[in-house]
Formats: sequence, C-alpha cells, structure tokens
Amino acid sequence: MVIMVQPANVYGNPKCKPSPVIIPVIDLTDSDAKTQIVKACEEFGFFKVINHGVRPDLLTLLEQEASKFFALPHSLKEKAGPPDPFGYGSKRIGPNGDVGCIEYILLNANLSLTSHKTADVFRQTPPVFREMVEEYMKGMRGMTSKVLEMVEEELKIEPKERLSKLVKVKESDSCLRMNHYPEKEETPTKEEIGFGEHTDPQLISLLRSNDTEGLQICVKDGTTWVDVPPDHSSFFVIVGDTLQVMTNGRFKSVKHRVVTNTKRSRLSMIYFAGPPLSEEIAPLSCLVPNKDEWRYREFTWAQYKSSAYKTKLGEYRLGLFEKQLPFSLSDV
Repeated sequence: MVIMVQPANVYGNPKCKPSPVIIPVIDLTDSDAKTQIVKACEEFGFFKVINHGVRPDLLTLLEQEASKFFALPHSLKEKAGPPDPFGYGSKRIGPNGDVGCIEYILLNANLSLTSHKTADVFRQTPPVFREMVEEYMKGMRGMTSKVLEMVEEELKIEPKERLSKLVKVKESDSCLRMNHYPEKEETPTKEEIGFGEHTDPQLISLLRSNDTEGLQICVKDGTTWVDVPPDHSSFFVIVGDTLQVMTNGRFKSVKHRVVTNTKRSRLSMIYFAGPPLSEEIAPLSCLVPNKDEWRYREFTWAQYKSSAYKTKLGEYRLGLFEKQLPFSLSDV
C-alpha cells in the first residue's frame, strides 16, 4: 500500500520537481512487512505504519490531555520551563537561534531518572496525564523494537537484537516530544515555518499528529518537499542519523519540517528512540566487514548527541563524522 502525493509549492522554488511521490504504507501484521520496511528505509527513510497495536482510545485521550496543558495560561506553562532540554518551551528551538511558531513539551522517556523539568510538567497536569504518558511510551518502545527487529531479520544482522536491544534496555536515551502549533486568527498568505528543516539524530522516531496538515519531507535530489497527509490513527517512522551510520548510509536519515499554513492548530507527538549514552556507534561489521569501506568514524551516542545540540537545525550534522574529513573526537 502507498500514498501518492504531489510535491509542495515551496516558495516558488524552480528546482522543485512536480512529479508525484509515493510514500510507503506498511501493515505491521503483514508477513512481508520486514522486506517493505527495509525498502522504505533505503529509498525514503520514511514510511507510514498501520495495524501498529497501540490502542486508539489511548491516542485520543493523551491528545486531549496534552491539548489541555497547552490551553493553560502561559504563566502556568512557564513553571515547567525553560527547557533544560526537558520541560516546556515556546518559540525557541534549541540554544542556537532557531525559532518557530511552536510551543512544546519534552519528556525524558526513562521516568525513573530524575528530571526536574519533566516533574514540573507533571505538576501542571492531572495524574491521568502521567499515567497515559507512561503507557504511551511503553507502546512506543514496543513499536520501535518491533520495527528494528524486522530490520535485523531482513538484513540478517548478527548478533541477534544488535539494534533492537538499544531501545529496549533501561539505559536507552529516548524521549517524547509533544509539539503544539497554535491556531491562527486568519490563514497566512504564505507558508510559515513551525519547525525548521532537520534530521533526527537518534535511531528512529515515531510520529503521530491530529488531523491538521503541515508535515513535509524532503525527497529525491534534496530540493523537493512533499506534504505528508495527516492521519491521527497511524504512525510515521523516520530514520535517524544513528541508524544511517550503523547501516553505512544504506538507510537514509530524511530531512523533514513543519509549515503552518492553516488556521487550525496542530498537535504532534514524536518518540525519539535513542541508544544508551555510552553506546559505540559505527557501521555494523556484519553489513560492512571491511573497515576501509566504512563511510563514518566510530563515536559514542553521547559524543554525537553533544555535537548535534551545538548545531543549528538545518546543518548537516553527520559531516563531522564522515571518514573522508579531517576529524578529532577531542574537538567534539
């Protein structure tokens, strides 16, 4: 199954090609899902999943509770900010000057670890919000591990659970982000950026939203942006930089962004599945046994995460870690 979409009209950019783009739709209960997932990761770095096993009522209730938080007076929401990076933030995206028409919550996925700002968010919400967040993140861990297990099986990756265990273990450095793009009094005359173009640094991300459009991915030659039709009942899987490295560039970390060109508000939830901070990241030897063919140098997730958070959203973060460039981890 696929979705046929037309490229977006990006500020009249003549380089944008008008040919239609097919976004893969994968049924996780399909016996051929593992083959379809690998193909989608290679060609797009992005695909939609259906029959994912997450309860529809959980998605609806968590979205409702998140909307209640964002509807609070700004003075109350600010008690959970500024982000460190966890907590509540508004307009500013990271510490490097990026801004957008957005407010957000970032929560540590390991709630057993102390995060004062994550706790501050829960203080501004009823107990049911935390309960649903915990259940939701449990479902996200299950789905990310299932997708990665399918990748392992299709690519015959050894040892077993080489990828999936990275998101299963307690030390997994994962997080949940809820983005709210407020409604506008009138429809903008041109597209406004809600969240600027970027790739995700982690292994994979799981994204769902309400039925408001705005998500775009960059495909083909790197200049063609396509609108992704929203579907509140499904999830979109995004390949991250770390998985691109571990497959030696076979899988593609896709650029994506959100534009706010509608009067309707948009609420999205993104689960970022990351490895433990101490995990050594490098091309998998079972896929690329000859180190001379590695496109990337070895690094820890902590080193890459630190480097990524020092850059602006749209920068090519992996460039520093490509083998052909002069490089020293001591500079990171």
